[in-house]
Amino acid sequence: MTLYSKDHPAAVLLVFSLPLILSGMLQQLYSWADAYIVGHVVGEEALAAVGMTTAVSNLFTMSMTGFTLGLSILAAQKYGKKEYETLPRILSAFLVLLVPACAFCAAAGCIWEEALLDALRTPADIAEFTGQYLRVILLGMPFLAVYNLYSALLRAIGDSRTPFFAIVLSSVVNVVLDLVFVAVCRWGVSGAAWATSISQIAMAIFIVWYAETKRPLLHLSLKEKLVQPHIVAQGWRFALPPAVQSSVMALGNMALQQFMNGFGSATVAAVTTAYRIDLIMLLPIINLGSAVSTMVAQSKGAGNLTKAQSFCRYGVALNAVIAFLLMVVMAAFGGKLVALFGVGAEAASIGSEFFRQIAVYYLCFGIASALRGTVEGMGLVLYSSIVGIASLLARIALSYALAPYLGNMAIAHAEGLQWIVMLICYVPYILWQKKQAGSP
Repeated sequence: MTLYSKDHPAAVLLVFSLPLILSGMLQQLYSWADAYIVGHVVGEEALAAVGMTTAVSNLFTMSMTGFTLGLSILAAQKYGKKEYETLPRILSAFLVLLVPACAFCAAAGCIWEEALLDALRTPADIAEFTGQYLRVILLGMPFLAVYNLYSALLRAIGDSRTPFFAIVLSSVVNVVLDLVFVAVCRWGVSGAAWATSISQIAMAIFIVWYAETKRPLLHLSLKEKLVQPHIVAQGWRFALPPAVQSSVMALGNMALQQFMNGFGSATVAAVTTAYRIDLIMLLPIINLGSAVSTMVAQSKGAGNLTKAQSFCRYGVALNAVIAFLLMVVMAAFGGKLVALFGVGAEAASIGSEFFRQIAVYYLCFGIASALRGTVEGMGLVLYSSIVGIASLLARIALSYALAPYLGNMAIAHAEGLQWIVMLICYVPYILWQKKQAGSP
C-alpha cells in the first residue's frame, strides 16, 4: 500500500499495518515455542541461560531496528518524491557499512564473552550454558542486519507483506530445527542457538532474493559506486537518533528490571508475564503508528501535506478506538491471561491488579503512538528520539518516586505516566509545526 492508492486513508493504514502486526505476533509466539522446547527438553538452567542473553541480543537488535527505522523514513520520503534511483543507493551504502560493523561486533562479543558475562553478573551455575548460546547466536547478527535493511526499504515503498513472509519462513525453520537439534540430536542450548542463527540466515536469503528478483526499484547495480558520501550523510541524519534512542531504551529496560527485582520473585513472575501479554496486545497500536510513519513520509516526499494530515488524523482515531477496546478487555481479563502461564496464586493476583492499573493509560499510548509516527514521518526523528529518551528517564525516576506510596504498582503507573509525558511532548510540537509549515 502507498499514498498513491485510491483507497481511504484508514483502509491504507489497516492493510499496511496488518502484516506488521502478524509479524510481531509470530515472532513472539516462536520465541515462546523456543523457550518451551529448551525448558522442557534441556531443563531450567538452560532456559535461564537463554533468558540471560536477552539483554545482550535486545541491545543489538533494538539498536539495529532503530537505525533501519530511520533509513525507512528517508527511503519513504525519497519514494514519495519519485526519486527512485536513490533507493538502491541507500540500500547498497548501508549494506557495505552496517553488515561488516555487525560482523565486527559479533566477533568482539565472542572474544570478550567471559568479560561480558561477568558484567551481566551471570550466575555461576548457568555461565557455561550462557556462553555456549551467546557465541552461536552472535553469528546470526550480520544476517539479521541484512534482513532489517531490506525490510526497511521494502516497507518504505509500501510492501509490508514480504517481510512478513520472511518472518513466517524464519519461524518455521526455527521451530523445526529446535525440535531436531534440541529434542532429537540433544545438542542442548547450542542446538537452540544454531536453530535461531540458521533461521536468520534463511530469512536474509529469502528477502534478498525477493527484492533482487521482484522489486526492480531495489535492484543493486555494481556499475555505480556502492557508497556515496551524500547518501551516507543523509542516512546517518535520519538513522542515528532512533538508533541511539533504542540503545538507551534497552539499557533503561535493564535498569527497570533491576528495580522490579527488588519486589521479589512473585512480582517479577507476574510483571514479566504481564509484559509478554501486554506486548502482543499492544502490537496493533505500535504497528499502526509505524504505518502512519511510512505513509506520512511518502506524503511529505510527494509534497502532499493534506494527505499527510489525513493519515495523522485517521491514525489517531484508529489507535484511540483500539486502545479503548484493549482497556476494557485487559482490565477485565488481564489477570486471567496471566494465570494461564502457570504462575502461582500470588503472582496471578499481582498480574490482575497490574492490568487494572495500567489499562487506564492505554488511550494515551494509542494517541501518542500515532503522533510519534507523524513526527517521525515528517523527518523530525531527532525530536522524536529526544522525547523517547526523556520519557524513559521520567519513567525510571517515577518508578522510584512512587514506590514508597504504591509499592509494586509503581511499575504500572510509572509506565502509564511515561506515555502521558510523550503525549504532552508531541501534541504542542505537532500543532506548532502545523502553524509554521501547514504540516500535521
